[in-house]
Amino acid sequence: MKRNIMILVLIIIAAGAVIYNQAGDDIEAVFLQEKPLPTETGAKAGLLAPTFTLQGFDDKEAYSAGGPRDKALLINFWASWCGPCQQEAPELNKLAEQYADELEIYGINVGKYDNKKKAEQFIQDYNLRYAILTDPKGEVFEGLYHGQAFPTNVLIDRNGVIQEIILGAPDPKDLHEKVAKLVKE
Repeated sequence: MKRNIMILVLIIIAAGAVIYNQAGDDIEAVFLQEKPLPTETGAKAGLLAPTFTLQGFDDKEAYSAGGPRDKALLINFWASWCGPCQQEAPELNKLAEQYADELEIYGINVGKYDNKKKAEQFIQDYNLRYAILTDPKGEVFEGLYHGQAFPTNVLIDRNGVIQEIILGAPDPKDLHEKVAKLVKE
């Protein structure tokens, strides 16, 4: 009799352990969280994008970046004399059109390194169809993003986290792939 009770107790313990392990996996899965958002701000992939507000090139509207947003954001720092910026402009127009519902593009002319009339001509020549902002003293480009080259593209997800900073004009196919990945996050 004692032997039967002992076997019964062992069976109950074993069954309980199996049930606990199965439930434990389910419980653990329920409480799994996505990777936590960073708390540090800076001009580096994996950090929250620095916050700024700049005027549109036409001085009619102000644009802001930093923090969560409805759409992903591509910031493009450019100057009119920059050959790679000229090559990249048509691709940015295509991206703005293709991802209009999922992506905002801020083309930021860094006035410290450009001439306003030439920048206006650049906007007209390339028929830029995304938001064009001006950073007249280079405070956002140099101060917040530590810019060193034109163009510089900053890819920011909807949570306001920098996913990548690209110096120079990337291959158009690569840029399209990076943006497609960005808008899915």
